Amino acid sequence: MSHPHMHHHADPTMEPGITDSHGDHMTPPDSGHGEHHMMMQMTFYFGYKNVELLFAGLVINTPGEMVGACIGVFLLAVFYEGLKIGREVLLRRNQVNVRYNSMPVPGADGTVLMETHKTVGQRMLSLAHFLQTFLHIVQVVVSYFLMLVFMTYNGYLCIAVALGAGLGYFLFSWKKAVVVDITEHCH
Repeated sequence: MSHPHMHHHADPTMEPGITDSHGDHMTPPDSGHGEHHMMMQMTFYFGYKNVELLFAGLVINTPGEMVGACIGVFLLAVFYEGLKIGREVLLRRNQVNVRYNSMPVPGADGTVLMETHKTVGQRMLSLAHFLQTFLHIVQVVVSYFLMLVFMTYNGYLCIAVALGAGLGYFLFSWKKAVVVDITEHCH
C-alpha cells in the first residue's frame, strides 16, 4: 500500500520515463555514464516524437515519418491477412490432390471387378510442404512484427494495424471456401 508522503527508493542507475504533454517519448537526461535510456510507453498515446519502431535505429520524429510508418504498417497488416488466406488456399489445393487406387475384387458370377478408392495424399518431403513451411515462417514473423508494433502503444500505429487487418480480411477472406468435413460420406 502506498501513502502520498512515503517515498519509494529505486535503483539509482534507473532513469524515470519522461514524456511531453503530447505523450511523445523524450530521451531522459544523461545518466552520468554517457548513456541515454528510452522508457517504453505503457499506455496508449498519440504522438510522433521519439517513437521507436521495431528496431533501435528506426525512430520516428516527424509527422511525415509517422505517416510513412503508418502506411507501411497498414500494408504489412494487409499482407499478413492475404498470406493467411493464401496459405489456406494452397493447403486446400494440395490436399485435394486425389489419387485413385484400384484393386481387383471377385464378382458374384466369377468375373473380376475393379474397386476404386480415393486417397488424399500429401508427403512430408514434397515441394508443397516445403513451401507451406516457408510461408508459415514468414506468417509467424510478420505476426510478431505486428504484435510488437501494437505494443508501442502508439495510437496511430495501432489504428494502422487494425485498419490494415480489416482491409486485408475484407479483400481476401471472401475467397475462403466452406469447410467440408471429409469424414462425412453423404454426398
